[in-house]
Amino acid sequence: MEEGLYNQWYIGLAIAIVIILIAAVLLIMIWLAAKRILKLANAALGLVVQIKENTNSIWELQDTNKVAVNILNEAKNIRDHAGLVAESLKKEAVK
Repeated sequence: MEEGLYNQWYIGLAIAIVIILIAAVLLIMIWLAAKRILKLANAALGLVVQIKENTNSIWELQDTNKVAVNILNEAKNIRDHAGLVAESLKKEAVK
């Protein structure tokens, strides 16, 4: 009777060891996957920073365009006023 009990105990122990080993292997695989994900996330973060730096000039173009439009408007105003001054000078020269 004791021999049968010991056999069952050894079988249970063997099953428990197998389950523990399987769980340990799964945990190691999860840990390795997490390390790989962290490595890829860091690489992606570096790319995001580089993309942000590369696209800053695009946002600055909007400011450049606004300044260019303001300069154009002022140049038109100068042209219009220069025409008025030229006409006034022409009228004075005719008198």
